[in-house]
Amino acid sequence: MNAERFARLRAAWRSLERYHDELFVAPWRAGLQREARRQQDTLRALVMLESLGVDNPVAYETLDLIPHLVADLHAWHRRMGDEEFGDPGVCC
Repeated sequence: MNAERFARLRAAWRSLERYHDELFVAPWRAGLQREARRQQDTLRALVMLESLGVDNPVAYETLDLIPHLVADLHAWHRRMGDEEFGDPGVCC
């Protein structure tokens, strides 16, 4: 009798877990997978365009990122294990 009750309780718990997964986890998983595919597709398109000789369509927009990259240059080369940046006068 006790084993039957335990089996029913286990089945009910598994049913509750499946319900929780469908209700809360599945929508997030699908959204994250969709975003990862979108980012991979964008990267592939940009790589393919440059390999075919087509100008990078976001080259002008990425110029805005240069000040942020330069500001982070010192921290970046320290994280990579270089005590000094290769080009004197640029950093350090």
